[in-house]
Amino acid sequence: MSKEFPGSTQKELIDREHSLSSKYGRLFLGRKSLWFLVKYEFISHFITPVPGALGFWLRKVFYPRILKKIGTGVVFGRNITLRHPHKIAVGDHTFIDDNAVLDAKGTANSGIQIGQNVYIGRNTILSCKEGSIALGDYCNISANCQLLSETEIRLGKYCFLAGGCYLVAGGNHNFRDTSTPIMFQPSSTKGGIHIGEDVWLGAGVIVLDGVEVGRGSIVGASAVVAASLPEYSYAVGGRTLRIRDRRSLDEPDKV
Repeated sequence: MSKEFPGSTQKELIDREHSLSSKYGRLFLGRKSLWFLVKYEFISHFITPVPGALGFWLRKVFYPRILKKIGTGVVFGRNITLRHPHKIAVGDHTFIDDNAVLDAKGTANSGIQIGQNVYIGRNTILSCKEGSIALGDYCNISANCQLLSETEIRLGKYCFLAGGCYLVAGGNHNFRDTSTPIMFQPSSTKGGIHIGEDVWLGAGVIVLDGVEVGRGSIVGASAVVAASLPEYSYAVGGRTLRIRDRRSLDEPDKV
């Protein structure tokens, strides 16, 4: 299924039909409200960077004023980036480490839902481009992971992602028209990524759009998961490249 996704940051920034302030509102706020803008700017500049225990306490007090929902005992590290924060919900006793990105960007999406007792590591990015991301209770997302969603990424309870994992739901551009840059051609989607409960993805694992990983499965480090895995799978290995001329492809929309 092919579709235009308006959530691309680059496409938004080069759009000349809207002013700089309008682009800022669409990319970061998601709301046309002066009061919301004032709260967002104050928190971003004066609360988000504060170090130490004082910073933890200030974010506990002020973040509920812009986020959709925050449970009890939630800890936010320093320099967390929040986009469209009114579509971000965080469950009880969750810890989000320094420099994480929670980007719920989109015009009609449900945003980011984080369960209870979840850990999100330093520099990890959860980014929506009109899609949604849902993390079940007790998920552990290690440092430097990226979850990018144009449709849906859903992780069940007790999932563990080692460092550097990359999950991308959507983002697969068509390239049939060789006269148009690939980035401006419609994206195609295979329905998102669904990870069952109690799944362990090793360091550097890549999971592609349309994949379902069954409950209790383990995927070894650096593997590329391009097809669904049944329950309690143990998958290791990489992916072999086949090189062909793009202009001669019979099915040019598939990567």
